[in-house]
Amino acid sequence: MLQLAILAVEAAAEEAPSPIVPDLAELLYGSLAFGIVFFLLAKLAFPALNKMLAARTEKIRGDLERAEDARREADGELLRYREQLAGARDEANRIIEEARKTADQLRKDLQSKAEQESQATVARAQEEIRGERDRVFLELKAQMAELAVDLAGRVVGQSLDKKAHEKLIDDYISEVAGGNGKATE
Repeated sequence: MLQLAILAVEAAAEEAPSPIVPDLAELLYGSLAFGIVFFLLAKLAFPALNKMLAARTEKIRGDLERAEDARREADGELLRYREQLAGARDEANRIIEEARKTADQLRKDLQSKAEQESQATVARAQEEIRGERDRVFLELKAQMAELAVDLAGRVVGQSLDKKAHEKLIDDYISEVAGGNGKATE
């Protein structure tokens, strides 16, 4: 085969060189150099490039997984935040409702206390009125007894036994105050 190549080179040398087709020797040497360079690249450079590309792919894949994990974690945090916010709203509503109930109870207690105090004041006032009425009644009774004794003394013209007459008058006043109607007899 080498002889054939040499013959082809000699035949080509006799002809005029073509500007499009390269010289056969050049073509052989170029092909041989390309084969050697390709073999060296395939044995040395391509595996290193493949390793580097694989490492880069793994790094990108890891970054994507970390980003996805971070996104999931952020979604979880957002969900927990929303739950806490809802819980805080519920707690605030519960506190407001408790405050409302406490205020209502306080208002009711104050109203009840005010009513009790007013009833106690009315009861005291009624007791004072009863006491004053009784005191006035006793004073009137005493004055009526004195007037009756004085009047009876004037009518009879002499002094009567005051104690006997006072008892008689007290009995008469009691009958009148009691409404028995015996005083009119």
